[in-house]
Amino acid sequence: MRYGYWAPVFGGWLRNVDDEREASWENLSRLVRRSEEIGWDLTLVAELNLNDIKGVEAPALDAWSSAGALAAVTRTIELMVAVRPNFHQPALFAKQSANIDRISGGRLALNVVSSWWAKEAESYGLQFDQHDDRYARTTEWLQVLDSLWTRPRTDFEGRYYTLKDAIVEPKPLSSAGRPRPVIYAGGESEAAKTLIARYCDAYVMHGDTPEVIAPKIADMKARRESFGLPPMQFGMAGYAIVRDATAEAERELERITTIPGLAEGTPPPGFANFDQWLSGTELERELKVREYSVSNRGLRPGFVGTPEAIRERIQEFEAVGLDLLLLQMSPQEEEMERFAAQIIRR
Repeated sequence: MRYGYWAPVFGGWLRNVDDEREASWENLSRLVRRSEEIGWDLTLVAELNLNDIKGVEAPALDAWSSAGALAAVTRTIELMVAVRPNFHQPALFAKQSANIDRISGGRLALNVVSSWWAKEAESYGLQFDQHDDRYARTTEWLQVLDSLWTRPRTDFEGRYYTLKDAIVEPKPLSSAGRPRPVIYAGGESEAAKTLIARYCDAYVMHGDTPEVIAPKIADMKARRESFGLPPMQFGMAGYAIVRDATAEAERELERITTIPGLAEGTPPPGFANFDQWLSGTELERELKVREYSVSNRGLRPGFVGTPEAIRERIQEFEAVGLDLLLLQMSPQEEEMERFAAQIIRR
């Protein structure tokens, strides 16, 4: 198993807890540099211009300027940076990201996200496509990117993008036999799965139980094989609470999942954004209101308990083919130290 974590671009990842650390370059860079020292493999840098966790008026760090800076101050950690095609012209993005990859020494990876938040796109005056149109755009966007990164010159005529004699030099560094950064993506619709199996290298899922994850992995393996492409990687989101006693972990779980003001009709600022996401995405299983507290269905995998129980749970996911965990925890620095000592390095 490889271990990754969500970088604190929003300050923290709990919607019901106010006293997490602020979103700042100082906190971000300190945490990522320390994570290399204690055994973490990867960090996921989310891309949202509005703060989806703490409310739209709260600070949110820009993903790609942060990625460039992190590339220069880290040495070993993989930088998986989220990118939304409707927010980035592909030829300019190919140039920018190739440069960041070279600054990092070939450690850049992409997490391609077909945008879901209409309010944010409207606020910034950006195009927001309907569901299947989003994946059609992403398909073209990835085709353009791949051509620019692997060919001397690119001509492209599509529905969304047109390029004539485009050149990207220098190109990204090759690694593990791949002439471009690893591309991760997630999605549960038919359009999303087909796109990911054909154009991406890794499939990332919301958190769930091994019984739910197993058929998803099997389905994506079959899709991948139908295209005659090499095997994919498989990752999953999760939220971890590691304590010496189960009762102690359960008390922490109760603390972070209590939504202040909900019963009185005055929920936190971010609740409306969560509500919009529920109504605007195709999900295979209904999300419970309690999962507002922790994003990406992070509590479903069951990484709450003693170190021994969590290690056993991780083995269950490994057995069904999962090879990457993308974890959230809070307070992040302290909990990442604990997880590294009791799970990763153990």
